Amino acid sequence: MSEIDLKRFFLEQVRLFQHFPADQVEDIVARSRLATYEGNEAILETGDEGRCMGVLISGHAEISVTDNTGTRSVITQLGAGDVFGVMSLLTGEPLVADVIAGNRCFVLLIPQEVFNAAILTNPKAVGYLSRLLAERTRAMTQDGAAGHAEDPYALSLSTNTPGKVVVLNVGITQIHFGIYDTHDLGSDVHGVIDNADPAVARLSVAVGTQTRSLERASFALPELFKVMAEATRLLGDAFAFHPEEVTAVGHRVVHGGSKFASAVVITPTVIADIESLSVFAPLHNPVNVEGIKVALAQFPGVPHVAVFDTAFHQTLPPYAYLYGLPYELYKQDGIRRYGFHGTSHRYVSLKAAEVLQRPLGELEIVSCHLGIGASLCAIDHGRSVDTSMGMTPADGLIMPSRSGSIDPAVMIHLMQHQHMAPAALSALINTESGLKGISGISSDIHAIEAAANDGHHRALLAHKAFCYQVRKNIGAYVAAMGGIDVLAFTGDIGETSSTVRSLACQSLGYMGIKLDEEKNRNLGKVRSHAIVSADDSPVTILVVANDDERLVAWETLRAIERNELIVAMKEEQAEAPIPVEISAHHVHLSQADVEKLFGPGHQLTPEHELSQPGQFACAEKVHLVGPKGRIANVRVLGPTRKESQVEIAMTEQFKVGIQPPIRQSGDLANTPGITLEGPYGSAAIERGVICAQRHIHMSPEDARRFRVRDNYVVRVRIEGERELIFGDVVVRVNPAFRLAMHIDTDEGNAANIRTGMLGYIEEIQSRH
Repeated sequence: MSEIDLKRFFLEQVRLFQHFPADQVEDIVARSRLATYEGNEAILETGDEGRCMGVLISGHAEISVTDNTGTRSVITQLGAGDVFGVMSLLTGEPLVADVIAGNRCFVLLIPQEVFNAAILTNPKAVGYLSRLLAERTRAMTQDGAAGHAEDPYALSLSTNTPGKVVVLNVGITQIHFGIYDTHDLGSDVHGVIDNADPAVARLSVAVGTQTRSLERASFALPELFKVMAEATRLLGDAFAFHPEEVTAVGHRVVHGGSKFASAVVITPTVIADIESLSVFAPLHNPVNVEGIKVALAQFPGVPHVAVFDTAFHQTLPPYAYLYGLPYELYKQDGIRRYGFHGTSHRYVSLKAAEVLQRPLGELEIVSCHLGIGASLCAIDHGRSVDTSMGMTPADGLIMPSRSGSIDPAVMIHLMQHQHMAPAALSALINTESGLKGISGISSDIHAIEAAANDGHHRALLAHKAFCYQVRKNIGAYVAAMGGIDVLAFTGDIGETSSTVRSLACQSLGYMGIKLDEEKNRNLGKVRSHAIVSADDSPVTILVVANDDERLVAWETLRAIERNELIVAMKEEQAEAPIPVEISAHHVHLSQADVEKLFGPGHQLTPEHELSQPGQFACAEKVHLVGPKGRIANVRVLGPTRKESQVEIAMTEQFKVGIQPPIRQSGDLANTPGITLEGPYGSAAIERGVICAQRHIHMSPEDARRFRVRDNYVVRVRIEGERELIFGDVVVRVNPAFRLAMHIDTDEGNAANIRTGMLGYIEEIQSRH
């Protein structure tokens, strides 16, 4: 658009300038800057300092706020002639809402000095802006009230259907159970049945602060629900277990292998898959299945859900989960790191986002689950990217009775020189090692700390070794993510040992981890969560109450909801196909970097349109130069963006010598930089290199058909020479999008997938 056209546009269409002389409008235009933004690009972002007022010249955009779950609520739609960014200029405060382009937009950015001198001196313009701000403030207030629902993170167990959710954690010597009323959220019943003694069963049940115990003759598993009813009657009639009230049953399953990336509604196929995965958890999966079969027989008419310890960690990249063994052992036998405590780590991440009142998708969290089993997890923008446990829960940290990571040659040594059989080795590393093995006293952290206080040398050594490993792994995971916003402790040790928390945080101040020792020392029993970081700590340190059975109930309800959505979608759409496209490496440039690379005043040259409306491949190409090497002639895509971004495949990372994270487009926090070379010059970007997460573009109409929303994560089946399932596919919804699934070149080549193949949504993994 020429400057003459721009002036005519102002004079004819923009209400703000209706009472300005033509020469003054021309002066404002001359002193302002014209910018372009593509669909879904942020024009202004919450928290930015307001430095200009924007006038939308063409295209459409929206003013929106994002709640703590990452759900975006639209305050108002903007069309040609609308203005934005005024409130921040008037108040001097940071922006409180985002302005997001809906399609390709031309925007006139009027600097603050021009706004102050030319616009605020016009009384009619000031009156117009005052009325406009009042309308938007009312809309924002109303939306804010709606956004602060009682359960903005969907962490509650409340449902529209009254009833009881039963949770079973069937173990080798103990059965843990929970009974949760979906309408009376304060009456959770927890129970433990100890079957270690073959002659007698010891039961303990609790509700609130009330606890009752019972000893009775041992019983066969099919009698479980009769025994539960017997035990809960000790709590009074109000808390007695009545099978007819059960509306859902959740089952904790230890190992889901690579098969399960989320909790699933149980079918005969799911049971068969769990049984086949017993090779990785021979002590646990078979008894988990036994509990499932007994419950299915007792409650055949309600949904049953399997909740896997391993599911949350299915987002680990291959370089994080592979062992240094021959690759064939992974491909043929599935030998890799799977990680555990996934439900706990996922809950901690959502709780952290809720406490900070920030979207989970912008946080970097280190979660420390320290209990009978102990593991750390690096959670980068809502995704598990590393965790300390491995193929089994014996790997990782020193634990109360487990050894944690050891040199595998130690096992060979014990077999050769101590003549230990596999069963004896398993008992050694799982029940006789860790704190118990080093101290020679106990596996209980409080007994260890009491002995250490009395100067017991081995207790001191065991305690120090445990805390050292926690602190070392915190530092490793901060390095893995390139930053940290939240450090969280949960589990029996994490919640009750102030000494462990203190020693784990010591000397980490340079990472922004600053513990308030007094808050930490005086912390009593944690009901929900507590903040123990210093007031000036850049990193929030949280203690989160853990309740394993409640977490399984929560996952159970979420899985049932997801299953209902996907069943309804399939019934209505008869498996509607999604076109698949291979996304090659490419570069998005800011206008400033365009001029550094191609010369002052250079404008990108569209060569052909891309599948997404408003986006195009450019004639311009650049070279990528990293610490190790270079990639030549990488295509630039247009239009320009607010910040430059480079998307490359995993095989290309090695060529340039950098390791970018898997991220959504535009999510650039704590990403590595690179140098770009063009025919005119070079541009060194400090951040912006990513591997694009698998994603599906769709319009709001498509989203309604598929029963999904923006930022849902789904599993997609792609038909080809062989059927493949891709998990961890994020849904992106925008009015300007055309339906298509994008995967990168590496995945396409590895799976022999070509542009034009069809995918089908098989499962909704996550609704956040």
